[in-house]
Amino acid sequence: MITPEEEIVIVDLSESLLQRHSADSNSRKNKLQELSSDAIEEFLAYQKNIPSEWWALLVGWELRQMWSLCGTYIVISIFNLMLSIVTQMFVGRHLGTMALAGASMATLEVQGFAFIVMLADQLLVMFMCSFESWYSLGIVLSSAYFANTTVSVASFAICINYLNLDLTFMLGMSTAAIIRVSTEIECANPRVARFSAMVVNATSILISIILSTIIIACGTTLGKAFIGDDEVIKAVSEFTPLLAISVFLNGVEPILSGVATGIGRPGLVVCFYACNYYLIGLTVGFALGFMTYLGVAGIWWGVILGFSLQTLVLVIVVATTDWDKEVDKAFDRLKQRADEEILA
Repeated sequence: MITPEEEIVIVDLSESLLQRHSADSNSRKNKLQELSSDAIEEFLAYQKNIPSEWWALLVGWELRQMWSLCGTYIVISIFNLMLSIVTQMFVGRHLGTMALAGASMATLEVQGFAFIVMLADQLLVMFMCSFESWYSLGIVLSSAYFANTTVSVASFAICINYLNLDLTFMLGMSTAAIIRVSTEIECANPRVARFSAMVVNATSILISIILSTIIIACGTTLGKAFIGDDEVIKAVSEFTPLLAISVFLNGVEPILSGVATGIGRPGLVVCFYACNYYLIGLTVGFALGFMTYLGVAGIWWGVILGFSLQTLVLVIVVATTDWDKEVDKAFDRLKQRADEEILA
């Protein structure tokens, strides 16, 4: 039951947040700029039944914050990745299957080596950013042990290129999730932090559904972009359903990892990565690949299993998070850090 005093507070907050409602686009843009995390935190705390148009305004504000953090990173990273992808396209179209397989393996090894450099900076950052890159490199190299080695490596590498392109996009959104959630937690805005996590996850899932649909619709076109060999194109088209599933999971797991890291649990995320991807995913993938008729597809099912387990665990972690307690923990960490600086 809302008391008269609380009702007055609700009205005041509503008016301060959503005053001068107008259909004019410039007016809406100004209102988005006027919103602040503290005001939205109070608004979400007191307002119970929020109209849909108010939700739209709040979601628009959050999307503006999110894309301002990750938009530039995504564009630059995709263009950098496109350099290697276009090179592989040129090699495959003009030099053939063998050259494409070799170029793909060399490119993945160079990308994997680049992540080693991160070790000198931050161990946890290196692990979280490079697990899937090293994982991709490992399974591409493993595909060379199957029959028709050249076709296996070339077709698998083509699919991994598409998967890495999607992963680059999602890592940008994951970075935005880390920054938004950690910032709001440290500013004592648990409801805004939770709202930010919901918006970025919903956005990434929507994008992943669209990308997965495009992959299924394209079919054989995915392989034709890299090579003209009918055998490789057929192999890539057979991997299309697995690629679509992986792209969809790619839109959930990295974002949840970002949210979990933002609330102060990076070590837990790294442990989950090691267990789900390497101990379980690789073990099952190699067992299916080398001990059954599935071959290269069996290794990919191991990848999907690793994705699924990691996603499931992170969903449980985020869903059971007490956001108010995370604010208290963040305050304690900041206080401890300040005390250490004073003593130093």
